[in-house]
Amino acid sequence: MMDPIADMLTRIRNASAVRKTEIVLPMSKIKFNIGKILEQEGWVGRVEVLKAGGQKNQTAAFDELRVQLKYKPDGQPMISTITRVSKPSLRIYVNKEELPRVLNNLGIAIISTSKGLMTNKQARKQGVGGEVVCEIY
Repeated sequence: MMDPIADMLTRIRNASAVRKTEIVLPMSKIKFNIGKILEQEGWVGRVEVLKAGGQKNQTAAFDELRVQLKYKPDGQPMISTITRVSKPSLRIYVNKEELPRVLNNLGIAIISTSKGLMTNKQARKQGVGGEVVCEIY
């Protein structure tokens, strides 16, 4: 797998397209932090770490990440679009004046800054720029 973040976003996109309630994917710190930001902003339900060798799979060698997806009352997914902006082949960096506004501030962009991962709104308040990881709306 060349880009684990793009893999995570694709799994979320595909699972919400077929109305799955949750997804389980390999654990990493950055994927966990992205999931926690999505949980805090209300785009997904609950994000939790499943320890290796849990009740489901006794032989698992690595931790897994469980993301519960949210849907609107009419059955539509909360996340209509989730896209990777900065890729391993083309990194996209912005300074504090160029932070993106996603769908006229109805969506969010996740920014990797020197102070950690945060939304574009939080980065604007703190006056920092960084790498634009993805956009969600």
